[in-house]
Amino acid sequence: MDLRKLKTLIDLVSESNVSELEITEAEGKVRIVKGGGAGQQMMAPMVMPAAQAVAAPALAAAPAPQAGAAPAPAAAPTGHVVKSPMVGTFYRSASPGAKPFLEIGSQVKEGDTVCIIEAMKILNEIEADKAGTITQILVENGQAVEYGQPLFVIE
Repeated sequence: MDLRKLKTLIDLVSESNVSELEITEAEGKVRIVKGGGAGQQMMAPMVMPAAQAVAAPALAAAPAPQAGAAPAPAAAPTGHVVKSPMVGTFYRSASPGAKPFLEIGSQVKEGDTVCIIEAMKILNEIEADKAGTITQILVENGQAVEYGQPLFVIE
């Protein structure tokens, strides 16, 4: 199970009423338990092949940075910020080899598709909620995004 998938599962558990989730796949078993009042998650790899056993400490430490506030960008974006409506994986184009939906300097109209966010194997087209010019792209292609995370700046 890759780190992005684990991070997405942790985020989904933390934002839902589910207190515990256990996933079993061919390469192993993962159990995610929502912590008490602190809101932190605990992952306990149950069965892992020897090749993945070395990566277990890194996986267990992955949720720790999320417990505190995320580091603020160097400068607050000016203009209208398009935020992620969900937790998932950000994609700038419809397919791996395709041209991105937009670049810096692209003109967008309200309702234009600006990116795709994949959540639980479902591709969700995200639309611009304002017309203007894209001045910043704040997320890298293939990066995991959080609910409410800034994606683009439109002026």
